[in-house]
Amino acid sequence: MASRTSTVVMAPPSEEKHDVGFLVFDPKKMAKQELPKQFIWPNEDLVEAKEELNEPLVDMEGFLKGDEVATAHAAELVRQACVTHGFFQVINHGVNPDILHATEVGLDPYFNLPMSRKLSMHKKVDELCGYCGAHSDRFAAKLTWKEMLTFEYHFKGDTDSEVADYFKNVVGEDFEETGWVFQRFCEAMRDLSLKIFKLLAISLNLEDTSYCEKFFEDGFAVLRCNYYPVCPESGLTFGTGPHCDPTSLTILHQDQVGGLEVFSNEKWYYVKPQPGALVINIGDTLMALTNGIYKSCLHRAAAKNDRDRISFAYFISPRQDKLVSPIKDLIAREGSKKYPDFKWEQLLDFTQVHDRTDDTTIKRFVEFLESSETK
Repeated sequence: MASRTSTVVMAPPSEEKHDVGFLVFDPKKMAKQELPKQFIWPNEDLVEAKEELNEPLVDMEGFLKGDEVATAHAAELVRQACVTHGFFQVINHGVNPDILHATEVGLDPYFNLPMSRKLSMHKKVDELCGYCGAHSDRFAAKLTWKEMLTFEYHFKGDTDSEVADYFKNVVGEDFEETGWVFQRFCEAMRDLSLKIFKLLAISLNLEDTSYCEKFFEDGFAVLRCNYYPVCPESGLTFGTGPHCDPTSLTILHQDQVGGLEVFSNEKWYYVKPQPGALVINIGDTLMALTNGIYKSCLHRAAAKNDRDRISFAYFISPRQDKLVSPIKDLIAREGSKKYPDFKWEQLLDFTQVHDRTDDTTIKRFVEFLESSETK
């Protein structure tokens, strides 16, 4: 991360000195080699995104100031995006640029730590938090060219230093200051998410425009910090493979390198980063909450052969034991209830024990719930 132009390679398994039971993705190894076969994806998955998505750029300034005309315009842009592919970007969102900048550079020292130290905080099986490289602890093929650090943030937690404490106690006391950077980032994303939930309710023309905001006010988030090193053979693999977010809403903060791609209308499109903007997308849980009106779509991150990239995906979910049920206003409007009631923890558990999340995950989850009820 400190050297954004270095070539990053995978250490051959025969040279690997870390006895962890899975292939270790070590971007500090500088020996050059062919891309390991575990990272090579099938040709049918490697379709290039040649056109820009042209998702709406939503200016939130008027909405945040209570301007009714500006709010109606912003809500319409959000609605247009969410009924098609579920992606839009927001500007003038009220998040302090200093917080975003501090976040963007804050983990350079972390990803430059010795591999042995990063592995000491490797996430455990079926857990969300911790370090991970290439998802090689979970999958043996179609690995992705990235490192990740993931941790939780509860909207109404028992402490106002949850993230800072995680960094101090798990990452190390030398990262305590970094922990406060991400504590402030998570708080800012929480505040922004609740405003976006209100805008979403307006865009859905709900009678109670505070419904979504109130539904998620005691929710929680998972922040995944993604580091995508330079990949010598980027055309054969991905930084993140095609997937759908099983969560409710994702706020993505990223640098200006680009790499996010979205599947819509049977083809892949790239999303161009906009200075100061944050990318928003709908997840499976919110799709169920809106009775299928708003869409959760496949997306991925391209690997890069010229520059490394960093992004921060803030995944928002309801409180784990809260019942997710399609909004009654929308059931009446659609004429039928398209999703059964479930708790977020049920969907989370389902995604942890099954294969990769994709555009069939929510359907398979519904089938799983229905089959469980008949037993």
